[in-house]
Amino acid sequence: MDLRFRNRHGGVRPISFPTQPPAMNLLSCIHDTAPIIEAKDSDLGDLFPPGFLDLYEVHSYRNAARILAHACPAEFAEITARLMAFRIRTEDIVAAGGNKSQIAKSMEQMLNPLGWNETRIRGDLFITKMIVTHEEKRRIAGKNRGQTVTEQRQHDEIYKVQGFIDGHKIDFVKGRVAFDLEWNSKDQTFDRDLYAARTFYECGIVSAGVLLTRSAELAPLFTEVARRVEMKNFQNKYGSSTTWMKKLLYRLDAGRGGGCPILALGIRPAVVSDFDDWKARHPVIRHAVSLDIDGHDDEDEMG
Repeated sequence: MDLRFRNRHGGVRPISFPTQPPAMNLLSCIHDTAPIIEAKDSDLGDLFPPGFLDLYEVHSYRNAARILAHACPAEFAEITARLMAFRIRTEDIVAAGGNKSQIAKSMEQMLNPLGWNETRIRGDLFITKMIVTHEEKRRIAGKNRGQTVTEQRQHDEIYKVQGFIDGHKIDFVKGRVAFDLEWNSKDQTFDRDLYAARTFYECGIVSAGVLLTRSAELAPLFTEVARRVEMKNFQNKYGSSTTWMKKLLYRLDAGRGGGCPILALGIRPAVVSDFDDWKARHPVIRHAVSLDIDGHDDEDEMG
């Protein structure tokens, strides 16, 4: 803002006013220098077996990795050992969808015999309403005869909220560890999984949860698959609205897991065991194919 002021001698000089109030400048400085609070663990140390990080992207929230390693060592060792041996075939990626993918079935076949089972909890909420009444009475005997005293009485009323906790299901639970696999679902499924994990945790049933999904590092591999298969909707099948690690992390960063420690694992290309052989047997039939997992899936073109 620029105004002009005429003085008593006839001279004119401009008057300038600050465009931003000083308070706003102060707030900007505070916001820029404020320390960041986050639940993500920066150092995982040597908690995982050698080679594990080559197979899986790892993100630990609220000390999940340390809690699992030290409070639930048997379950943690079992799950990491099984994941080290877990492999995916390229044909499983290409296979048409259904109620349950072959990848999910393979995980069940691997974990169910060890006692990792689908678990659901339900519970009713009982509420005690405590009502306190006060009643004035006059003493008719004793040392304080004739004085008025106030007596306090309490009676309770019990109410029940049926099904207060209901429908919360986790794919695999053993001991105090919850484990969920989301290979290819709509990304909103992560909200359901995190809500279930935090409910199990808040009810004291588990100490931590593990969520396994796809790492973004699989995107180039999926693009190569899309160039070599007849499935025109392959990009949509594994598009940006499905369960990629990025969609899970922003939910965890926003605190949607509540206080439950969560270990997020992302499947890396090394888990796909036969991709080079499969690629050699399947020549390119499409060009200009790309898979943008950030929200801009390009349409493929026949070449």
